[in-house]
Amino acid sequence: MKNMSRFWRLLLLSLFWGGNLGNALAQTNISVKKPTQLSADKKPLSDSVQARVDSPKSLTFSASTDQRFFFFNDTRNSNGRRMPVSVYGLRAGFLFPVRHPRPAEVDGRRAAFKAGLGFYFVNQSLNQPGLLPATSEAVTRHLRIATAFFEPYLYRKRSVEISLPIEIGYGHSRYEHSNSQSNESEVARGVFLPAGVGVLGSYQFPNIRWFRPFHWFGFNALAGYRFILKKDVPSSQINYTGFYISVGPSFFLENLTADIKYWRNKRRKKK
Repeated sequence: MKNMSRFWRLLLLSLFWGGNLGNALAQTNISVKKPTQLSADKKPLSDSVQARVDSPKSLTFSASTDQRFFFFNDTRNSNGRRMPVSVYGLRAGFLFPVRHPRPAEVDGRRAAFKAGLGFYFVNQSLNQPGLLPATSEAVTRHLRIATAFFEPYLYRKRSVEISLPIEIGYGHSRYEHSNSQSNESEVARGVFLPAGVGVLGSYQFPNIRWFRPFHWFGFNALAGYRFILKKDVPSSQINYTGFYISVGPSFFLENLTADIKYWRNKRRKKK
């Protein structure tokens, strides 16, 4: 009987020990292979905050026409007042995003500055004799100007933009006799280096959901001063230094490209 009682005691102890060992192994598998919900939620939350705050947006291409009115020192009326000269051009560049935007300021239009290239041309008739040496006739001036610009934004929020365009360029001039009976057509050629700084204010029309192209357009006002680092005809009275202004309609290419991406994403979601 004693042997039998010892046998049952050993059997009960072995069953109890085996059950505890199974529970311990089960707990070990749960803690290692199945992480808790708290640890699983922390990583996506930190990633979403990191992407929203620290990741800057990519460069955005921007282009627009640019008509300006220059007040050259050599273009005056009979009273000696400067007369505006129409200058037509095109600007194209990229919007550079803010490196560290705040969460409340993240939107598609947030940018630190714009940089790019511009091209301008002028065809002007000069009725004042004596501007060029050894000439007594009216001449026609042809200017071609290529510029590189850097334009930091002083204020850019919602529909209003205020920027400070800084430009430096390379220009080529050609002067011809306006008299069609003259055998000599070309009078002079030259190369000049212009530079300028101004203040640009722009307003774009608000976004309307049922007609998104409305916010592609707006208007702007520009005022600045241009000076010449190198004259094209040093011995003449030609001088392009002076103020310039521009007021007119504006087209925001970046809004068009943003809407194209919006429509593409919308189509993909429907599919």
